[in-house]
Amino acid sequence: MAEDRAILWTPSPEQADATRMAAFLRWLKDNRGLTFADYPALWEWSVRDLDGFWTAIIDFCDLPVSGWSEVLPERKMPGANWFPGAQTNLVAQMLRHAADRPEVRAIVSHSETFGRSELNWRELDARVGALQARLRDMGVGKGDRVVAVLPNGTESVIAFAAAAGLGAIWSLCSPDMGHVAILDRFRQIEPKVMIAQDGYVHGGKTHDRREILNDLAAQLPTIEHKIMLPVVGDGAGWVIWDEALSDLQPARVEMVGFSDPIWVVYSSGTTGNPKPIVHGHGGVLIEGAKQALHQDLGPDERFCWLTSSGWIMWNTQLNSLCAGATITMFVGAPNYPDMMALWNIVAQEKLTYFGAGAAFYQGCLKAGISPGKSLDLSALRAIGSTGSPLSPEGYDWIYGQVKRDVWLGPISGGTDLAGAFVVGNPMLPVRAGEMQCRALGNAVRSFDEEGNELFDQVGELVCTEPLPSMPLYFWGDTDGSRLHESYFDTYPGIWRHGDWIEITPEGGSVIYGRSDATINRRGLRLGSSEIYRAVEALEGVADSLVIDLEFLGRDSFMVLFVAPVKAPLDDALRDKIRTAIRESVSARFLPDEIIEVHDVPRTISGKKLEVPVKKLLLGHDPAKVVNRDSMANPNSFDQFVTYAASRG
Repeated sequence: MAEDRAILWTPSPEQADATRMAAFLRWLKDNRGLTFADYPALWEWSVRDLDGFWTAIIDFCDLPVSGWSEVLPERKMPGANWFPGAQTNLVAQMLRHAADRPEVRAIVSHSETFGRSELNWRELDARVGALQARLRDMGVGKGDRVVAVLPNGTESVIAFAAAAGLGAIWSLCSPDMGHVAILDRFRQIEPKVMIAQDGYVHGGKTHDRREILNDLAAQLPTIEHKIMLPVVGDGAGWVIWDEALSDLQPARVEMVGFSDPIWVVYSSGTTGNPKPIVHGHGGVLIEGAKQALHQDLGPDERFCWLTSSGWIMWNTQLNSLCAGATITMFVGAPNYPDMMALWNIVAQEKLTYFGAGAAFYQGCLKAGISPGKSLDLSALRAIGSTGSPLSPEGYDWIYGQVKRDVWLGPISGGTDLAGAFVVGNPMLPVRAGEMQCRALGNAVRSFDEEGNELFDQVGELVCTEPLPSMPLYFWGDTDGSRLHESYFDTYPGIWRHGDWIEITPEGGSVIYGRSDATINRRGLRLGSSEIYRAVEALEGVADSLVIDLEFLGRDSFMVLFVAPVKAPLDDALRDKIRTAIRESVSARFLPDEIIEVHDVPRTISGKKLEVPVKKLLLGHDPAKVVNRDSMANPNSFDQFVTYAASRG
């Protein structure tokens, strides 16, 4: 299926040789006596010799992991026990740069609320140490939960490092999340301390969150202490952030077990109670170091990923800090005052690596902007993308309107493993519409329904070997049944991720969207992304959502919801949509109905709510199919409820 994907960029021999991936290959030859003919051979070794590969990552990256005698006593999923007896702490790796490079910038923040600010490594370490001292005074120790409602800014990194450095368990929600969504997450883990910001500016508008935060604290009875970063109020009833950080001092990092919890993150929460996913210090440390290798990140890099604090990309940007890079954190509306806002920062900060969700690049394309024509992007060497599949048109826009000589390395993974299954590689060519390779150490394969491996065909994305960053457990899932049902009930002992993937002959991959929202028309399966690519390329279409309804013994019914650029959706645009699908996909996948909507419902991280809408249209209770507090645009769901009622 992956035919005629043009090569858009190829590193020069000098560029490839200067990468950290090339340095890793040289290290393997010099220290392990290992040589590989090409990347697929390296990948095959990494998923076959798990002990050899993961110890190589620890040694090559000089990670603070010590005291182990075995890597993985038993290869099994779930329940893999990595590096039993080892001691580590991710924060030790992060803050080691305070001693090595104290005056070098660690974090730059661009915030609509606070403006631009920066911290060097020495200043970051001292602020972490100050907050640690205050948390210790509050009785916080190993295993206690510290939760926060903070944006993607410097304060969130300080608070995380202070808590995790003590061995406490961290959990973070974005301030723009709904009250119920935050409560549904935090009340499951019974936090001891809550840290919050009482307001923020977004898109030029000030949002006051004082009432919601006070209500949250009141409804979380285990909270003993509250710390507030005031923006719109005086923080009455809370310890003030600046006061909590008044006693600057070096941070103290407590070493913990390799599989001791570092944080609790959550599934999207769009259907039912969010799953509280627990990751371990060691797992996210070594997975993150490997991820930084794939992203070619080190102390000389200036890195930014456009993310909210409620998305796993907030967590994974810590990989860059651990690698010694300077990170730039953006807090605000990426389209304010226009879609050039972020690109201006890319130029101003001379970023070397910029990443964002695919929807951001699609928005730039739709807005018709050309950052590369008006800005100095000479420092920019790499662009990342994730969140949803980046269309070939998105690739074309980046290479046509941003920069011709840039490495584009989209990734796909998830909250579940705090990492990526398919990734970039700075030594490989970039092909339109493809992710370059399967990640080292990640035994990613494509399976059919019977568990047979597929090549050059679309199948279920599975992982056939354990990964160190897979969840330790779900909080409160005492018998492990919920964890098993989420990933292991389709193929026993094998992780099923819930995405459609195609492995290409060159070893790259294409993600087609969620497998549980797949279109199945008369036995032919299709990922929804192919429909979106055809429809959303049209000039008059702002957004779309496709749902295929399957009924036992009946033909499927496919409905396409379209948000037009200018209402109403007329017959001429409907005809253009049908023609585009017929010509770009297949006449087999023409929708039975095309319905106008004003907005497509999305999660806070920007993903379309295909499965909740599908359940709604199949007759499920509207109040149960989606948690509106976890949506970016909750009012958009009303129009689908009305449509579902009209269908009877």
